[in-house]
Amino acid sequence: MKNYSLSRRNFVKQSAVLSGGLYMAPHLASAFEDQESMPLEPVELAWLENPGNAQFGGVTMGVPWPKGQLKQSEFLLTNSAGKQIPVQSWPLAFWPDGSIKWAGHAIPQADEMGSDWKLMPGKGIRPSKEVKVEETADMIKIDTGIMQCQIDKKGPNLLKSIRRNGREGLKNGRLVLMKQDGILGEKASISTSLFEGEIYQVTVEQNGPVRAVVKLEGKHAAPGEDAWLPFVIRFYFYAGGASIRTMHTIVFDGEEEKDFIKGLGLRFDVPMEDELYDRHIRFAGKGEGVFGEAVRGLTGLRRDAGEAVREAQVQGKKTPPQSTFPESVRSRLHYIPAFGDYTLSQTSSDAFAIRKRTASGHAWLKSGFGDRSRGTGYVGGPAGGVAFGIRNFWQSYPAQLDIRNAQTENVEVTMWLWAPDAPAMDLRFYHDGMGQDTYEKQLDALNITYEDYEPGFGTAKGVARTSEMQLWVMEKTPSHEAFNALANGVETPPQLVASPEYLHQMGVFGKIWDLPDQSSTKKAKIEEYLNDYFEFYKGQVDDHRWYGFWDYGDVMHSYDYDRHTWRYDVGGFAWDNSELSTDLWLWYYFLRTGRSDVFRMAEAMTRHTGEVDVHHLGKFAPLGSRHNVMHWGCSAKQLRISTAANRRFYYYLTADERVGDLMKEQINAVATLKEIPPTRKVSSKSLWETDDDPNHVYAGFGTDYSAIAAAWLTEWERTGDDKIKTKLMNSMRTIAAQPKGFFTGGSRLDLRTGKFEIQDRQRATASHLSAVFGLMEICAELVENIDMPAFKTAWLQYCELYNASGEEQEKVLGNSLGGLNLGQGHSRLTAYAAQQKNDAQLAARAWREFFGGAAGYRFEKPEIYQVEGAEILHPVEEGHISTNATAQWGLAAIQCLGLVGSYLEE
Repeated sequence: MKNYSLSRRNFVKQSAVLSGGLYMAPHLASAFEDQESMPLEPVELAWLENPGNAQFGGVTMGVPWPKGQLKQSEFLLTNSAGKQIPVQSWPLAFWPDGSIKWAGHAIPQADEMGSDWKLMPGKGIRPSKEVKVEETADMIKIDTGIMQCQIDKKGPNLLKSIRRNGREGLKNGRLVLMKQDGILGEKASISTSLFEGEIYQVTVEQNGPVRAVVKLEGKHAAPGEDAWLPFVIRFYFYAGGASIRTMHTIVFDGEEEKDFIKGLGLRFDVPMEDELYDRHIRFAGKGEGVFGEAVRGLTGLRRDAGEAVREAQVQGKKTPPQSTFPESVRSRLHYIPAFGDYTLSQTSSDAFAIRKRTASGHAWLKSGFGDRSRGTGYVGGPAGGVAFGIRNFWQSYPAQLDIRNAQTENVEVTMWLWAPDAPAMDLRFYHDGMGQDTYEKQLDALNITYEDYEPGFGTAKGVARTSEMQLWVMEKTPSHEAFNALANGVETPPQLVASPEYLHQMGVFGKIWDLPDQSSTKKAKIEEYLNDYFEFYKGQVDDHRWYGFWDYGDVMHSYDYDRHTWRYDVGGFAWDNSELSTDLWLWYYFLRTGRSDVFRMAEAMTRHTGEVDVHHLGKFAPLGSRHNVMHWGCSAKQLRISTAANRRFYYYLTADERVGDLMKEQINAVATLKEIPPTRKVSSKSLWETDDDPNHVYAGFGTDYSAIAAAWLTEWERTGDDKIKTKLMNSMRTIAAQPKGFFTGGSRLDLRTGKFEIQDRQRATASHLSAVFGLMEICAELVENIDMPAFKTAWLQYCELYNASGEEQEKVLGNSLGGLNLGQGHSRLTAYAAQQKNDAQLAARAWREFFGGAAGYRFEKPEIYQVEGAEILHPVEEGHISTNATAQWGLAAIQCLGLVGSYLEE
């Protein structure tokens, strides 16, 4: 414990808490099943990726803590030199006894970026320059100690003014939206309107001393037009920082047939006072490439300005006094064109272009090009400037950075999240319905394209998109190396995480996974194949360019081997939309490996599936949409897609507030099933009809309940809300009381109490989908956190009998369940029952089911091969692989190893 300001004895005495060590030997970790008896050690944190040359404003992470130990969220953090780093902490989740389960921790930019970080409960230090927040009736002022920002509470100015060292570096930050009333080529004339964001509500969510968060909500407005396109913006400020992290969300509430977004972004003004030849433009290309020019160039002239002048301008430094310029140059400066307008445009994932012009009304000059820009720019001079960047710039194309009027005293910068250079955003459904005006026709069509169509259901109304941006107010033009550090920080924001060893020791997310194990031939092969499947999908993202504003983060559902492409245009076989828990597969794989590439893919998927695949307003809110050619196109609007179970990982690992919003949306989501019954097309109306009682809705004990329980468990963990806890426990108790437990299938849920009506039907039933959308994972957490033997018994019965023989099912339930699907995926349920009952025979059965490969994969190395030649557009990797099977195989492999790995025989 050397280098800590608190001695071990005083630390124990003062904090009366404990935490788990990072590299605890497995045999020791297993001995501490009661977390209250674990030894007191600091938690070691490491960078997800080596930050290297990356500049960032601050870092926020989530860390789990042992049950029963932490009552207050005070912590201290040290770096590899033993120096204390200021840290701001707050609870993210609580154990049932009220102790802290997860805590959020924020730190400012650190000078020393080593990997040896240690976090422990105790009283830490405060930053020398604290974030201070002052709120009045009209505005909010934030002072980071370096930068002072003013945010208006009404009107368009989200960032009214930002000053550094007393100088105003940025002003009039506002949202802009360009709307078209049609698509070029379809209408004779197109009308375009310009809207600006109008603030309706401002909330200070955190107010320092290390981190401040301000949330702004509103809509886009224009004179004579109805306000539309709701937005949620969060600004993040860190102590001693000169940057603002921005999280930008829009929710589409327009009419797809007439409201076409032509441009969407954040615009601000940059005051300028330097000479035109000292004003500089920077754009980040790929790798370490930088486009750098001055507004008025002094290089390449017919008359030489001198080496000192040329070098200063190229390096972005203040040039020598004009009086030292050669007369041949000084007397003719006014003849050198000043280029005031610059654009970096990324209109596909594989091409960006830079252009410039002197001013509006004059021709553009092609200035640079490349494939994938890092999406960061700068404008300014020796007196100061502003750097700005959009994360996932090329992945979320079309994106664009505009600099206008750089030759004047007021430069206008726009960070376009949807680039005006690109065609207008078209969210219309991709076909006219083809006469599917009855349920019978829709079900018949489902048999050919797997698309569940229904008129009016394939609307984009209510879907959302969240984007991340960064702003820096600079003292001077950064060197190319320093600018690269800014761009790298935008492209891959540094993230601190606890190790897989520590996360496993804390038993996060159900105690159903283990660390990688290659101690036997079979285990080594499972680990190898887990890696192979992940690597295949990571490669498919790039091979098939699964990028774009509305697409980035999702993967495709099924493959067309005749065309050598994924079925992007075939009904329900296209975008995956979390089908069979792709999100969970990635997150559990990250937990056990700690791999940064897995984290980043899961992060992108969480952002996408929680925003784009879910309706956040309108009659379908807050349900998600089943897989389809359009992310929102399927008429199956379901809880299993919008479930909080898919969001909890990212929230608890990063403390991300927007994902917290998405989970909170789901608390009462089940009520929407009254208007949108999931089984309306295939079951008797009497089964789900609840119009006689507005307080009841029919819900299944499978995909519905997994989402209901995930939302209620998460809200109870986050808030300690006794009402939510009561509803959750009532739901568990009344499922257990059903005549056949989970095999009863479903019942009417009282929305006020959380109680299910007790059914009188005696025939047991099951669906192959019930447990493959998070039910297994959430029930494991329910059993762990809530001592309810009857519920545990009912759940173990389901786990044990789903894959059992018909004779075994009939003996216990009174009837066989018939031919059930997804046997391999359900092997993890058998494994869970085996582990809970300490039953070696069940464990052996679980492994037989896993290796048996029913509705999954045989146990062999994935067959992946290269396809090239004239049959395809470009060479791609291909394999006999499906996303459903991969997600379920991955979860089964991870959880069978975690639960009954010791029973695996060679």
